[in-house]
Amino acid sequence: MGQTRLFLTAPRADAEAIFKLLDARFDDQGLPISIFETDEERGLFEVSLYAEDDVETVATQVRETLAALGTAPALTLEPVPEIDWVSHSLAGLTPVRVGRFLVHGSHDRQLRRPGDIAIEIEAGLAFGTGHHGTTAGCLQAIARVLQSEAPRLALDLGAGSAVLAIAIARAARIPVLATDIDPVAVDVAKQNVRLNEVESLIDAHTATGFHHRVFSEWRPFDLIVANILARPLMGLAPGMARHLAPGGSLILSGILERQRRSVIAAYNGQGFRHIRTDAREGWVTIHMKR
Repeated sequence: MGQTRLFLTAPRADAEAIFKLLDARFDDQGLPISIFETDEERGLFEVSLYAEDDVETVATQVRETLAALGTAPALTLEPVPEIDWVSHSLAGLTPVRVGRFLVHGSHDRQLRRPGDIAIEIEAGLAFGTGHHGTTAGCLQAIARVLQSEAPRLALDLGAGSAVLAIAIARAARIPVLATDIDPVAVDVAKQNVRLNEVESLIDAHTATGFHHRVFSEWRPFDLIVANILARPLMGLAPGMARHLAPGGSLILSGILERQRRSVIAAYNGQGFRHIRTDAREGWVTIHMKR
């Protein structure tokens, strides 16, 4: 069963009060909750909660919680479309070069240069995330973070083919947890991890959001990279805050330029501060810190 987004829109003060009530009500269930600005001119904010099981029960609990406010905005339920990320990621197979990083298929090994951190991905398998602007943006941000920081533990959330996890492992030589909601993608990731000879550093798991015991076993992370999509990223903001170590870096991508402010607002609400945004091919990569 896929995820369902339960959401409502309200003025800022009301939305913040609703967010606090729902965050307290569903804390023990671990359901992702986010708040972000949707209309700057009118000062409207959207509060979203994501559920997979017993959606109607969750909806009833949300309405009961909102009843404490007297009058509350209408609650909308919206299925989150299930996407075959592995097929989606086959959109492009040309090499991606960012600084010393070179992501390529076996047919492009001749493009390697001395000093490259080369990441080979089988042409018949998933390649990055399908959007070169986001893959390259994340690689650029990773390189920048590794120049100024010394993370000891990293997470690639929504790893897909594990390109970013492999990049971190090869560049920093640190343990990396790579997770994805799609078991097929995780199988692809494991093949690529073996191909790039970083099995000792990368542990790949099938996991939805942060709902897996492996996260509590590994956290806190000093570096988290998530190249997904804007809506899921906003829903994951509370979980990111719980799993990133103080002073750690968060790299987010899969975000259209017009979605940038909403994503930053969702993470500002969780105690993150914006460091830098880079734009490539209509997509942005956002670097934030706790």
